[in-house]
Amino acid sequence: MAMAWGQGELFPRANEAEIQRTKFLLSKYKEMTMLMQDFERFEQDLKQVAIDGEAARRIDQDDLHADKTANATILIEKQRWVYQQYQFYTQQLERAYGLVRDEEARKAVNYRYLQGYSYKETLLFFRHGLSDSTIRRKIIEGTESMANTLKLLGVFEQDNEEF
Repeated sequence: MAMAWGQGELFPRANEAEIQRTKFLLSKYKEMTMLMQDFERFEQDLKQVAIDGEAARRIDQDDLHADKTANATILIEKQRWVYQQYQFYTQQLERAYGLVRDEEARKAVNYRYLQGYSYKETLLFFRHGLSDSTIRRKIIEGTESMANTLKLLGVFEQDNEEF
């Protein structure tokens, strides 16, 4: 007797669109992590701009400062929303990456996507031990494994395609 929740499967296989979405997310991984680090570094500065603007507005009763304060607050909220989206996707990618069982596939995905090297740089890095076609196959296998995990985790069901 098979037990399932909703439309779930115990061992789902990602379809082509989900594999492509995984490749897209992986291709953005390095950029997302860099932007998250930047946000973490500068979030306090942005908050201070909003606080300083509000204090100046109260002293001067100046509408110009009120606009700056509102704009700074809107900017912070927008950046926080983007940060939260990036945080969600990078965490899910890291979970899926950690579950890639094939060591060579995991290394190939790590070098190509998580470290952010180009395809050519990845081939050159692994060339001493593996053929180009094997490296290509390992990248594909690792990506497909991750896509299957992301599907199992329900990432594609809540994926809002916002970026």
